[in-house]
Amino acid sequence: MTKPLLIVFLFFSTLAIAQEKDTQTAIDSKESLQAKAVDFGGSVVAKKKSESKDTLNLVSHKEATLIDSLWLNSLYQSPLYDSFQYVLPESKITDEVDINLPTEVLKERLTHLNSQTPFNVEYNPSLERIIKSYLKNRQESLANLMGKAQYYFPMFEEHLDKYDLPLEIKYLAIVESALRPRARSRVGASGLWQFMYYTGKQFGLNVSSYVDERHDPLRATEAACKYLSDLYGIFGDWDLALAAYNSGPGNVSKAIRRSGGSKNYWNIRHYLPRETAGYLPAFYATYYILEYAKEHNIPIGKTYISTFETDTIHIKRQLTFEQINKVLNTDDELLEFLNPQYKLNIIPHVKGKNYTLRLPKDLLGKFVSNEAQIYAFAKADDAKREKPLPKYFEPNQRIRYRVRNGDYLGKIAQRYGVTVSQLKRWNGLRSSRLRIGQRLTIYPKRYAAAPKKKSSSKNVASNSAPKGKYTTYVVKKGDSLWLISKKFPKVSVSQIKKWNNIWSVKSLKPGTKLKIYKG
Repeated sequence: MTKPLLIVFLFFSTLAIAQEKDTQTAIDSKESLQAKAVDFGGSVVAKKKSESKDTLNLVSHKEATLIDSLWLNSLYQSPLYDSFQYVLPESKITDEVDINLPTEVLKERLTHLNSQTPFNVEYNPSLERIIKSYLKNRQESLANLMGKAQYYFPMFEEHLDKYDLPLEIKYLAIVESALRPRARSRVGASGLWQFMYYTGKQFGLNVSSYVDERHDPLRATEAACKYLSDLYGIFGDWDLALAAYNSGPGNVSKAIRRSGGSKNYWNIRHYLPRETAGYLPAFYATYYILEYAKEHNIPIGKTYISTFETDTIHIKRQLTFEQINKVLNTDDELLEFLNPQYKLNIIPHVKGKNYTLRLPKDLLGKFVSNEAQIYAFAKADDAKREKPLPKYFEPNQRIRYRVRNGDYLGKIAQRYGVTVSQLKRWNGLRSSRLRIGQRLTIYPKRYAAAPKKKSSSKNVASNSAPKGKYTTYVVKKGDSLWLISKKFPKVSVSQIKKWNNIWSVKSLKPGTKLKIYKG
């Protein structure tokens, strides 16, 4: 090994600790899963005021709205929160898989793929077992991922082309995060491309109390391209570069030594960490299956909004998702999907930083047309609720609240007349997740009786629903509150929540009957 190459190896070996991570990035810890069950809808705040009081008289350009009306009907359904483990564990990969895929056909197709990529797509019995196991166990999830890919892949391909990298690397993000921009591994790797904190910093991804740029699809993709370019420069082989991306260059270097100097991934595979041994095969299985999805009768799942149907605007003052929702009559699902980098659902305004808000083009047009009015509304809203605690709250007004089963931040906030962002700030919460038994500090604007252990959701719903005629809507697969509201003139997301006592979007299941009141 030449001296310059040795120096480069030593430099990148320092990244090994930062980048080593469990490939099964979609698995949360047991505690996190429990917390997620408690507070799936933590960011969904029920509207406390009437529609007429919260809604501004905004300028509306009907012509511009009509242009984008069709694709709004193909929006997502809670794409950020699927608890999906992508990489199959070894126990799920068996020889006895009843899949109609003759070995000769698979060899022919892999040879074709190999002819159009710099990756080493070669047949071997292990890869055949893995592909067939994925075809058996991943049909539905792969269809769902193909739907998400309609949004993310054009973005990935643009950056990969910029760095002259193989476009097939786009499939790596599926293996890394199942295309979940807020995915977090058990060891702390985060985002679509699963960067550890220090590795992200080395490639320009900053993390603050408000913003995690590892969750920003554009910035994280740019960083992944830089890192992969550097790794390929070291190893000169894409298989090894991807293995190093997962486990760190140091582990790949050790595997090469232990194998007696081999540089073929399949020859050093058993010397790599266990999670990395299943990492590259998962990548090739995904590459093959998505390229031949039609031949295997895998449909494209729910198609989410396309990248080119959105745009960004620079924010001139701090805005919360809650304020944007009130003004644009949208919901957190949409804003979190398009702006996953904002950890607390707050877009900060910091001197020297350019923070942006990404919206569908019709909503962006509405925002631009009413920008001054929106900022004035946010300023007035902040003046009402952003008060220094020592001045406006006596110590005896502070309460300690114990989280119960079924609680989430929006529900607690409404009970005590405060906002979700206030609860997060008072308790130093970086996310909306809660766990049963957790203690929260609250400075209530009003005191509320403790919730009863058993209550009739029917009775609660009737208290908030108006009297009069209504239509019963049966929720279909793929529906979201946003889509349902668009089917009824002059009906908003917040009204549907209020009329039907919806606290969490997780309760919106196919077959659920919703009351939609007329007028």
